[in-house]
Amino acid sequence: MMPEITLSVPYEKAGLAAPEAPARLVPVCLPFADENGRKDRPAVIICPGGGYDYCSERESYPPALRFAGYGVQAFVLYYNCQKRFPSALLELAAAVSYVRSHAADYEVDPSRIAVLGFSAGAHLAGSLAVHWNHPVISDVFSDPQCCRPNAQILCYPVITAGEYAHRGSIVNLVGEADGHQYDNPRADAVSLEKHVSADTPPCFLWHTSDDNCVPVQNSLLYLQALAAKQIPFESHIYPHGAHGLSLCDESSAMGDWHINDVCAPWFSACIAWIRRGYQ
Repeated sequence: MMPEITLSVPYEKAGLAAPEAPARLVPVCLPFADENGRKDRPAVIICPGGGYDYCSERESYPPALRFAGYGVQAFVLYYNCQKRFPSALLELAAAVSYVRSHAADYEVDPSRIAVLGFSAGAHLAGSLAVHWNHPVISDVFSDPQCCRPNAQILCYPVITAGEYAHRGSIVNLVGEADGHQYDNPRADAVSLEKHVSADTPPCFLWHTSDDNCVPVQNSLLYLQALAAKQIPFESHIYPHGAHGLSLCDESSAMGDWHINDVCAPWFSACIAWIRRGYQ
């Protein structure tokens, strides 16, 4: 295992106090091998879910190991939870910037760095995808292009602070007062469907239609926004499945309800999408 990285994040430029525990980036990467020669591999930076309350282990190492096994260099971001927006967003931006600036060290193609998230982690990944060139990033990082993800992979994502919100995630981001109101600037900032632009990168997204934790309307709102801006996307809405499926098999399952043969093909579809150049 490669050593983890303690990220340097300029919280003070956003008027935020640095958290007690630094954000950590853990590489799960194929090492250089003389037999193979140097490669320029695609990369994914994985944001585990957990409602912005904790980082799920089920959505960190198991998918990271799976991606590495398919030749995609993986990095798990352990971002700070229970911190107000945009603390975690700055940590993800710093992670993308770090991987891009150290691409040669990890045999990563700097033009093929995707952010991937599950549930609330997908909200974090999507937040960088829509906000990377907005003042929340550009006023903090001297070169926001270094923070720009080339693609976004959203797994049963939290998207909106509106009617279909996963309210616990939104409250953890913006606080009790703003988290229970639809129409205020803080809630608006974390409603990702409102911020898709022509500069938003391509998206791979999957969800289940009967998710009883994060309603599928979250994904539908985001897909509609992507389509309106003609952003390329691939989406898979599966008929049945519990929330938090991760890889949908024994490698990440908490119980039988997380083993789902119908949804499991999301991973192979995602690998194919990455190999096609996010098309």
